Amino acid sequence: MKPFYLLLAALSCGGLNPAPAQPREATLKLSFASNLGPLNIDHIALGQGGLSEYPMWDDRVAEIRALHPRLIRLFVQEYFDLLPKPGVYHFDTLDQSVDLITKAGAKPLLSIAFKPRLLFPVVDQDMVEPQDYAQWEALISALVTHYKQRGLKGIYWEVANEPDIGEDGGCPYRFKAENYPRYYQHTVAAILRADPTAKVGGPALAGWKSPILPALLAFCARQKVPLHFVSWHIYDSNPADIEATIQGVKALLASYPTLKPETILDEWNMALTVPPKNPQIQPCFVAETAWRMKASGLDYSCYYHIREYHVDRDRFAKFFSLKGASFMAAWWNRMPQYDGLFDYQNVMRPAYFTFQLMSRLTGDRLAAESSDTAVHAFLTYDKSYDIHSLLVWNFSADPVSLEVDPRDVPAPLVAKRRTLDAASPSSDENARLRPLDDLTLKPGTGPVKIQLEPYGVEFWSLEKSR
Repeated sequence: MKPFYLLLAALSCGGLNPAPAQPREATLKLSFASNLGPLNIDHIALGQGGLSEYPMWDDRVAEIRALHPRLIRLFVQEYFDLLPKPGVYHFDTLDQSVDLITKAGAKPLLSIAFKPRLLFPVVDQDMVEPQDYAQWEALISALVTHYKQRGLKGIYWEVANEPDIGEDGGCPYRFKAENYPRYYQHTVAAILRADPTAKVGGPALAGWKSPILPALLAFCARQKVPLHFVSWHIYDSNPADIEATIQGVKALLASYPTLKPETILDEWNMALTVPPKNPQIQPCFVAETAWRMKASGLDYSCYYHIREYHVDRDRFAKFFSLKGASFMAAWWNRMPQYDGLFDYQNVMRPAYFTFQLMSRLTGDRLAAESSDTAVHAFLTYDKSYDIHSLLVWNFSADPVSLEVDPRDVPAPLVAKRRTLDAASPSSDENARLRPLDDLTLKPGTGPVKIQLEPYGVEFWSLEKSR
């Protein structure tokens, strides 16, 4: 993992305070006449799970619904107790968390991450296949049928979570390249018998270079086993490194032209154990990473995660080794965490507001070209609102004097501007999304200049002048 913190300039010689960094010059060309098609920003979605059977963000459903995520990923973990007795299925507890996703207006991506004691009698992360595949398939088919009957037909089912690292990834199994494809085949066969319209895939690797992925691809291509999506994870503070994993997976897929799966990076965030010292970095990191995901043609992502949540070690000890359960409890209960859009006290973090601004990027994407490798932007036009929207940011530790050069402006537009204030002590939306002076763009007029702070994020709602 490679933290990516570009630090501010060193102290000036003989001075007590840092010398103010001189803004570098950059240009952003906006092309209002170049329609690039739907942006689908809602594909930069969310995830939660692996920590508790309780709905972990049930009192924040309105705030999550306001972000309009297309998908929300959820671990289907052993604490949901889906098979309490032979032939008896229990879905009521899981229903609460799945219903929460649908209340937020999203579709669930359900990651199959459970090992019922009746089928896996020994607690051992390396015992990964059930004693009876017929019973396993019956359970999986019953689970999928249950949600199909509740209106969740054709949803995403992911086979395993971080199977390459086992309990360290929060799940009770550690697969190898030779046994995961067999488990995958049995599991997806059961899913598709229950719902032929379901989307199936995996393997949700902690590291995309694990031999499990090429083994799965070769197996599916050879045996013609359905693989609708491939998934993996990365926690890295350099958005370019995150983009590199997308390019790497796509290069691997190119060797199997008969397979045409979607690509889903369904856990991502900054480098673990290295909290950002500057509160402005993480909100800007979200925007920069989203831009790179779109540049690389990623189909979906799920930011991990919605809310921080403490775990119950005794609860995990029922299906984890004592070492694994203690690791989970120490990680989530003692380590500083900064992944969640909401912290342990359920307070919004600044990164939430980047997602809020991105949710306003509706409609079609228009071209926005920057001269600076750290300055990027999304420009959109939504016909139903008749509004253009611009999100622009500076993912660097130095200020930027940015010349915004609009081309083919269709009519006089007033830019109602907001800047994301990550340092404000208040999480009030008006404090976080602080108003700036309006700017007017007119057909045929020249560029306008704005100043972007280090890791600054700015949003413009471009509305016709009245």
